[in-house]
Amino acid sequence: MKRTNLTRSLLLIAVFAMVCSSCAKKKKYEGSRTPEESIETFDILDGFKAEVFASEPQVKDPVELTFDEDGNAYSIEMGDYPYKAVRGQGKGIIRKLIDKDGDGRIDTSVVFADKLESGTSILPWEGGLLVTAAPDLLFLKDTTGDNRADIREVLFTGFFQDNSEAQITSLRYGVDNWIYANNGGQAGEITFTRKPDVPALQIKGGDFRFRLDKGLFEVESGAGQYGLDMDDLGHRFYTNNSRHISNSPIAARYLKRHGHMNFKSVVNIYAAEPIMYQATPAPWWRAERTKARNENFQKEKLDRVEYAEGRFTGASGGTIYAGDTYPKSFYGSHFIGDVAGSLVHRDIIELSNEGPFFAAKRSAEEQKREFIAATDTWFRPCNFTLGYDGNLYMIDMYRQHIETPVSIPDSLKMDMDFDRGNDFGRIYRIVYNKATPKKVLPPHMTKQFTQELIPYLGHANRWWRLTAQRVIIQRKDKGAIPALTKLFNTDKNPITRLHALYTLEGLDALDAGLVTKALTDADAGLREHGAILAERYQSDAALSGLLVKAINDPVGLVAMQATLSTGQLPAAQVVPAFAGVIEKKYKDLWFTTAVLSSDPGSSFELLGQLAKNGTFFNGTDSAKLAFMKNISIIIGSRKSVTEVGKLMEFLASPAVKANADWVQSALSGLATGLKKSKNKAAAPALLNTAKKLEGSAAEENKKGWQDIAEALKAS
Repeated sequence: MKRTNLTRSLLLIAVFAMVCSSCAKKKKYEGSRTPEESIETFDILDGFKAEVFASEPQVKDPVELTFDEDGNAYSIEMGDYPYKAVRGQGKGIIRKLIDKDGDGRIDTSVVFADKLESGTSILPWEGGLLVTAAPDLLFLKDTTGDNRADIREVLFTGFFQDNSEAQITSLRYGVDNWIYANNGGQAGEITFTRKPDVPALQIKGGDFRFRLDKGLFEVESGAGQYGLDMDDLGHRFYTNNSRHISNSPIAARYLKRHGHMNFKSVVNIYAAEPIMYQATPAPWWRAERTKARNENFQKEKLDRVEYAEGRFTGASGGTIYAGDTYPKSFYGSHFIGDVAGSLVHRDIIELSNEGPFFAAKRSAEEQKREFIAATDTWFRPCNFTLGYDGNLYMIDMYRQHIETPVSIPDSLKMDMDFDRGNDFGRIYRIVYNKATPKKVLPPHMTKQFTQELIPYLGHANRWWRLTAQRVIIQRKDKGAIPALTKLFNTDKNPITRLHALYTLEGLDALDAGLVTKALTDADAGLREHGAILAERYQSDAALSGLLVKAINDPVGLVAMQATLSTGQLPAAQVVPAFAGVIEKKYKDLWFTTAVLSSDPGSSFELLGQLAKNGTFFNGTDSAKLAFMKNISIIIGSRKSVTEVGKLMEFLASPAVKANADWVQSALSGLATGLKKSKNKAAAPALLNTAKKLEGSAAEENKKGWQDIAEALKAS
């Protein structure tokens, strides 16, 4: 009897423990919802609504959607997430999405390609798709009409592949005909299979861009993670986990041209506290991990705080709205998902006349709320795309957990199933429901003559403009040149004219006359691109003269680009203009960096011109001293015996020697440059000069001259 009671008691205890355990698990992690149920949890900005465009089983684990020139929809699925793909056994899939009954919702999908390793991004190209699938960048195409790719070409290889959240991704076609991609600053020796004789390119510290039509590829400034878009003028805005919108004011091709600068062009342009108004609590594991980390910070007496919620930690998919169905005030807005916070944030991007030129902030309507905040904890808005119908499409990976396992302690992930939800996936169409709905038919551009495509360059929806530009260029139809030239010369819309100009560029139909018109246009955007294109016509004296003159353009972005582009010209032509830039804008880091990025702008001749002008060296401040140090670093790194000698003599001259701060800044920079210089040949004359000047230097500068001597001895 007692044994029976004991058994019964133990059974009750076991059942109670199971119930408690079940309750605990329910409290830790919620269950999934249907797409319609998930939408019901969206608190979306007034006037907008979300519609289901596609969902499981047609899509699973989607991370990007694209529409080709005929309006066909393709999605790419990151089936390996969050684990590293096994070489040759990738789970990534690209699907062609089909709406058979025309009701606006996908009812059929066809596998276009599979077995992709870490597939993250797709871009229409020459009737197929470009695909990022680290370590490769692929070209896939269906040539048989069965909706399945039969061409699978590796174009580039060598990209970082060890972390699925930090790989090559976010392919975007720019108005300048380059294709851009985020690389997160990861190291990689990139080779181009179509040009096997070209040396491998190390892209550590930057992003990536390439042109297949010209066979070009290079490092681009930036450290974008997942999310990249450009405004109408091609300025890039990219996303990182905790920095949801950044920009690179200076392209890498300028920063790297003389090889003696160590400057990263990456700016977080969101000045406010990175607060987000999420409607979901932090998941149990994140709350516990954050608590433990903060306790450790306090123990180590570190001035650092980590947030489990309410701050951007999973920012993803930054996209600029450039369509024609939302209110005009939304054009140019930057939409960003935070997959950890289950929300969509929107920023307004403002322009200023000083570097870094762009600033992002919340709209007036969203000061204390988000564009979308869901209470569904599985909602993972990881990306967006602009459709040919003018609407934004929001990609929801929809899974219980959205974190790489390597970032979570083993003690917290014992009951976490990182694959839970990998059979789900949603794509929503975000529509403005206060306007009269309009039916937009698929474009079917492949069936249209080139002359029919040219008017699309003036379409109010950028999808049409960029797609038409790309298709016209890929056709190589020289017969379009007269109509494109007329469009550039006569159209009143500057954005239309910009697309016409770069379509001509893609057809190899540019000339100095067209570029001159762009450089002298009434529109600042065209002048900015005119400066870029003027770099190709250095032998044209008139055009080069206009380029130098553009350094004084009243619009900051134009003046900045002209400063960068002028650096390609001979020193005698540009040093006086650069001296004027430094005298007026030496407090602006971006303008001084633009000058220093060129050989003429980092030469002793520039210092000589500043001294000759007689204003810059009258008095010091921190910005002037910083410039003096930076130009001295470059001169030291270049280590031309003649140039270093001139700098040393200049520092010993009575006008400069009298100001110990000038001398100390220059000596500090020169020593730094000499130490890092790859030119190890030291002229004995320089060492003798340094020792001589040390003896006659002011007491506070003797140590600086000693450092110069030591640096020369060590080389």
